[in-house]
Amino acid sequence: MKEITKTNAARILDNLRFTYNLRTYEVVGEHQSATDVAEALGIREEIIYKTLVLTGQNDPYIVAVIPGNAQVDLKKLAIISGNKKCEMLPMKDLQHITGYIRGGCSPIGMKKIFPTYIEELASLENKIVISAGKKGLQIEINPQDLIKATNAIFADIIIGA
Repeated sequence: MKEITKTNAARILDNLRFTYNLRTYEVVGEHQSATDVAEALGIREEIIYKTLVLTGQNDPYIVAVIPGNAQVDLKKLAIISGNKKCEMLPMKDLQHITGYIRGGCSPIGMKKIFPTYIEELASLENKIVISAGKKGLQIEINPQDLIKATNAIFADIIIGA
């Protein structure tokens, strides 16, 4: 079995002495959905979380961590973050701003620390799965530890919740 190379996100969790598991999956195609990743890992789709980066008037960059099968509610996120409105960061700017690429964006270990909001449904789970910072590698982590690692808060930030 091939040894897993730790990412910056994993090294940060090691330094914080948090317990987590690295989970690998085969990258198939350019874009894989949360459903695809859940199926590849043999886990429930509801615990796969994606990391989105948005912009606002007061905060140039805002991070939202939401279930992979959900959509961020831009109005809710704007209100919670103290912005008049929020919009998605253009994909072409993602790597420059965060250091991560699409499909491998982790809320842990971005170039800078940005205000981060994790969908409150995560607080009901013992473990959630987030990107480890590269395609094909995920981190399984306790949501409370993710809050501590990112200085995030739980909030109602998805449509329909």
